[in-house]
Amino acid sequence: MIGAEILVKTLIANGVDACFANPGTSELHALAAFDSMPGVRCVPTLFEGVATGAADGYARMTGKPAATLLHLGPGLANGLANLHNARRARVPLLNIVGDHATWHRRFDAPLTSDVEALAAPMSGWVRTVPDAASVARDTADAIRAALTPPGQVATLILPSNSSWDETPAVEPIAVAPPAPAAPDAGALRAAAQALRGGARVVLLLNGAATSAAGLALAGRIAAKTGAKLFAHTGATRIERGAGRVAVERLPYPIDLAIAALSGAAHVVLIGATEPVAFFGYPGKPSRLYPDGCRIHDLAPPGIDALAALRQLAEEVGAAGEAEPTLSLALPGLATGALNADSIGQSLAALLPEGAVVVDEALTSSTMAYTPCAGARPHDWLTITGGSIGIGMPLALGAAIACPGRKVVNLQADGSGMYTLQALWSQARENAEVVTIVFANRRYGILQWELGNLGFKEMGENARNCTDIGRPDLEWVSLARGMGVEAGQATDAESFNRLLKAAFAHKGPFLIEAVI
Repeated sequence: MIGAEILVKTLIANGVDACFANPGTSELHALAAFDSMPGVRCVPTLFEGVATGAADGYARMTGKPAATLLHLGPGLANGLANLHNARRARVPLLNIVGDHATWHRRFDAPLTSDVEALAAPMSGWVRTVPDAASVARDTADAIRAALTPPGQVATLILPSNSSWDETPAVEPIAVAPPAPAAPDAGALRAAAQALRGGARVVLLLNGAATSAAGLALAGRIAAKTGAKLFAHTGATRIERGAGRVAVERLPYPIDLAIAALSGAAHVVLIGATEPVAFFGYPGKPSRLYPDGCRIHDLAPPGIDALAALRQLAEEVGAAGEAEPTLSLALPGLATGALNADSIGQSLAALLPEGAVVVDEALTSSTMAYTPCAGARPHDWLTITGGSIGIGMPLALGAAIACPGRKVVNLQADGSGMYTLQALWSQARENAEVVTIVFANRRYGILQWELGNLGFKEMGENARNCTDIGRPDLEWVSLARGMGVEAGQATDAESFNRLLKAAFAHKGPFLIEAVI
């Protein structure tokens, strides 16, 4: 067998059944091997940032790695921003990058680069396959690395000759995913003591702790002890809606986040990292919690968060508590002016059961998140690493992972332009994605940050670089040019009509919501 065939055979043996691809010459033997050994669905993308973002979305919804197939160092570089988000999401992702034949590198051809050096900052594991005989072992090691709790980006670099050279056929190596480590007994006792002590305690959750099962346990603890629940600002996946325990996200704006944690004597981290500001601001702290507040790192990423919650519930006597689940509470459809609030209200009213919401609405995010708390059961995926351009690719990956569920992408217009090509892949795959573009014709988050940094007025250059009108982006034309059905809403009534039509439509649909 040639190395590429062994690669694909190993992927199939380990249940890696999706590959988001933007290949070039050095990857063509791998591409041909996917045809010769059916079992992996190859999804074409027109930009590598779409491939890496889609693999992230697939992993968030399945818990297993999808593969990417990228072209040498420049192709990998195009995908790095969304690999940053995947690294912060702590999802399993197998990043396959082609490279020149090992004997060709010394000639310094135009596409030659240090692929390992490019991959390292966004990967938890990197290896170059030296020859075809090593493909089975190295691919299996990459999959095991990707699945190592809590999940990480594993980059496997496949030189052309490792792909096309023949080697004796081997049995594929199937790997057993490593189990998460148990929580530390001392940290558990300290967290339980804090919860029993009467002071204000915050449970900050992410990973498995924001699954329905995790939130049920956290809800029991909160009901028993009075603790406050927050999901991490960039939570990987939150299972929410009617029948589940409500959880607020820690706010993004630094002043609101500091206020949310004000008075906390203890913050218990379960699947989450220390709450810090996204940026440093003059005269403001980097840590969001008060001076003197004690941080309990009960279940850092890689530790079994559900086990930590179960044991913590037992320690504080909450195991028998009934979790405070939400009843179905659907608002009426919004009327009148179209804005972030009316969009959130109508979305909550119409959101189908089992929907997956991909949230890159940025400045409009809270206005959608809050009213959907009592909507029909759904999942909520956020931008984990702050690198914009994740929304449309993440929605593509979630739709490939969950073909029976509607995916709703709440998309800021500025960040949507980073990876607009994802719409073409959605159309090509007939993905069930409803994209709602919040078309405010500006980088609202940057204009807000200018004020946060103390600038009272915007000068001409600041205005020009944060205003994306003049000319206005024509989202309906852009979507239709990619093969996606689309319509424009300018008031709540037209938005409601389009949203109903989008949910009834088979395949992708885009709504340009002019706000």
